[in-house]
Amino acid sequence: MKLTSRQPQTKTLTDLYRALDHKHAVTITYLKPGETEPTVRTIEIAELRTASLKVSKRGISGGGIRIIAMCRLRGERREFHLSGVLSYTVHRMGYILTMPENTTYETPEPQPADDAQALFFYELARDQDDADYRPRKLIQTDTDLAA
Repeated sequence: MKLTSRQPQTKTLTDLYRALDHKHAVTITYLKPGETEPTVRTIEIAELRTASLKVSKRGISGGGIRIIAMCRLRGERREFHLSGVLSYTVHRMGYILTMPENTTYETPEPQPADDAQALFFYELARDQDDADYRPRKLIQTDTDLAA
């Protein structure tokens, strides 16, 4: 068992990435935010993901690294924050659970091959943040775009 408080976070991440690469199960002692009693879980890591930061009036929150894994206790997909892992043990036993398929993915329409403007709008529609963007001609009197 390795205590995360006695080693750098990069060492912990290296061990978890190695377990993910070799598909070895990991037993973690995890403390949920706001709780006082840690829980012990054996997980099968599917991915390690960086969480986005949220900026609000209270300051910056979120961030950190999330462990996306299948929990052997519950038999379902779970997310754990790396900051909540108190200790861990990498086992030699392989994965036995299968990660559920992503159900939110929608197959996109085939892209147009003959029209440049249609291809442009097709690419914009794929990115939901830019779906409302429409190009416009810039003129010298546009001051709202000045830096």
